Amino acid sequence: MGRVRTKTVKKASRLFIEKYYPRLTLDFQTNKRLLTEVSICGSKRLRNKIAGFTTHLMGRIQKGPVRGISFKLQEEERERKDNYVPAESALKTNSVEIDGETHALLESMNFGKIAGLKVREERPEAPTRERRERRPRA
Repeated sequence: MGRVRTKTVKKASRLFIEKYYPRLTLDFQTNKRLLTEVSICGSKRLRNKIAGFTTHLMGRIQKGPVRGISFKLQEEERERKDNYVPAESALKTNSVEIDGETHALLESMNFGKIAGLKVREERPEAPTRERRERRPRA
């Protein structure tokens, strides 16, 4: 199954990342030393668990945003993605191809004069091969 991390370790690690994100790395030893400098951990074992989970989360942050952690760089990245406006719309089309049946339907509804409509020529369908009936096996 794997080792389960306690709520205390997870909360402490997330707080640690929010406050000291620029100084943290993907290296456990560096994170452990920084944690020792800036906090008072009850035991060496607890400190190592927090540093280990911090290193794990730093790796996940490299791949994308992580739920439960908000720091300045991640917020800026999210805002940049939300505010992105493409130069040209993907939905903008100069013309739309429709078949004759759809054109007739639009004509009957008095929408036949819409700008940008092109009626596609009907192509005769290729003849399909008829399936032979199977004879029952004896």
